[in-house]
Amino acid sequence: MIFRFDSLQDFLQMSGHGPYVWSAYVISIAVMLWLVISPLRRRRQLLAGVLRQQRREAMRQHQEESADDFVTENRK
Repeated sequence: MIFRFDSLQDFLQMSGHGPYVWSAYVISIAVMLWLVISPLRRRRQLLAGVLRQQRREAMRQHQEESADDFVTENRK
């Protein structure tokens, strides 16, 4: 394998095209990371929302049962 640049500086500058090439790499990597991280974060938020909703529903059912027990006890 032949290294086509004389130095690391030449490699990074790529005959004047370096800023375009490296910015394309950075943008591509950023987009790929976003495509992985965004659904994971959204999933975590959805699961937290579902868990909150289940807790609210359980509390509501518990309150209804407590109210029913209170009414039943007072009728006796």
